[in-house]
Amino acid sequence: MMCLCNKTSEYTVGTRSGGEEMVNVQVYGTKVICASCVGMPSSTETFEWLQAAIGRKYEGQENKFNFEYIDFQEEQEDADKKAFAERVVEEDLFYPVVLVNGEIVGEGNPRLKDVYEEIEKYL
Repeated sequence: MMCLCNKTSEYTVGTRSGGEEMVNVQVYGTKVICASCVGMPSSTETFEWLQAAIGRKYEGQENKFNFEYIDFQEEQEDADKKAFAERVVEEDLFYPVVLVNGEIVGEGNPRLKDVYEEIEKYL
C-alpha cells in the first residue's frame, strides 16, 4: 500500500428520500501512516479537512453531501466497500483514497481542485 497517484473507477450515485441526488464523498484510509507519507496528514485528518473545506465552499448545501471514512484494513460488511478496500490493497493504491460518487479524485495528498471539479458534476 502506498500514497500518491490517480486512477478511476465507477460507482453508483446515492439519492435522498425526496429523490434528490446526493454527493457521496468517501475516504478510504487506515490508522497507520505509510513510510513515504511521514509528514503528511493522516487519512482521518484528510477526511476531516475535506469535510471542513467542502462545507465552507458549499455552505448551505450540507444536506446534499454524505461523508464517509472507511478503514480499508478493517472488515467491511458492505460488498461495495469490501471490494474497494480489497482493491486499495491489491492495486497498491496510494492512501488515503478519495472518491466522489465512486470516482477516484485523489490518492495520498488529494487536491481540492480535483475534488471540487468532480462535485460540480453533481450539483
